[in-house]
Amino acid sequence: MSTQPVVAAVDGSQESLHALDWALDAARRREAPLRIVHVRQYTQWTRSQVLAAGPPAPEEDPVLDQVRRHMELHAALPDVEYVTLEGAPGALLPEMGAAARLLVLGSRGRGGFASLLLGSNSLAAARDAECPVVVVPRPKDDGGAPSRSGGTVVVGLKSDSPDEATLAFAFAEAALRGARLRIVTAYPWPLQTWLLPGEMPPADIDQDAVEHETRVLAEGLLTAHRERHPEVATETDVLPGDAAGHLVEASREAQLVVVGRHRRRLLAPARMMGSVTQAVLLHAGSPVAVVPQAPPEEA
Repeated sequence: MSTQPVVAAVDGSQESLHALDWALDAARRREAPLRIVHVRQYTQWTRSQVLAAGPPAPEEDPVLDQVRRHMELHAALPDVEYVTLEGAPGALLPEMGAAARLLVLGSRGRGGFASLLLGSNSLAAARDAECPVVVVPRPKDDGGAPSRSGGTVVVGLKSDSPDEATLAFAFAEAALRGARLRIVTAYPWPLQTWLLPGEMPPADIDQDAVEHETRVLAEGLLTAHRERHPEVATETDVLPGDAAGHLVEASREAQLVVVGRHRRRLLAPARMMGSVTQAVLLHAGSPVAVVPQAPPEEA
């Protein structure tokens, strides 16, 4: 059976080329092929030209021509495939995840509003693709490399409803990179209590006891993953308050932040993402990997 590729979405923007470099590094680390995909969509103001002259032939794709020139700057390339599709990127890119190990794209591509921190195509892919999706933010002003060995991978852990697929991805990614894994788990504090008329307020809750209980739960959930990856050094941060804020803060010094996609609810008409995942995608200073929930038989 052939190895599933790492898929990189490009659109001619500098953001997408930066994401492509990240995807190339990911493919090398996984010894996987790289599939570079450009989805062409014809906007309202160019439709008359398309109808008059016909759409360009698949082999005539200026964006992929630019990408080929960009790839010539890199040595020791994996197997690379170039694919041009026509349609809506927000619909087609998630579909590419069905046959991919990883889908990588920039946080905001060509044609997006400059004020948006996260483009609609990135959001759709992170929400709907069947494989993990890595959203790479705009390059930092220092022009640093998009990826390197060592450093830290950060993963968010919800101790009362853990996502095994997210933890497994984070440990595997840290092992591939020779990176330290920082597990961030938060507990609600201060606790809020709503009382009905006549009810007695509960006894004071000890914050140290809540933190200790959360840490015990987290360490128990991590045991099996640590046994599978003894080479990965880990640290566990148990912090009060806003999980999204802690993850965004941790992202500033991280190679990658790993978060789980919200579980699909029984009565929900479509896939959803939790508020923490959306906040991290919007504000993280590092690439963010969104990992879908494993099917029950695999979890």
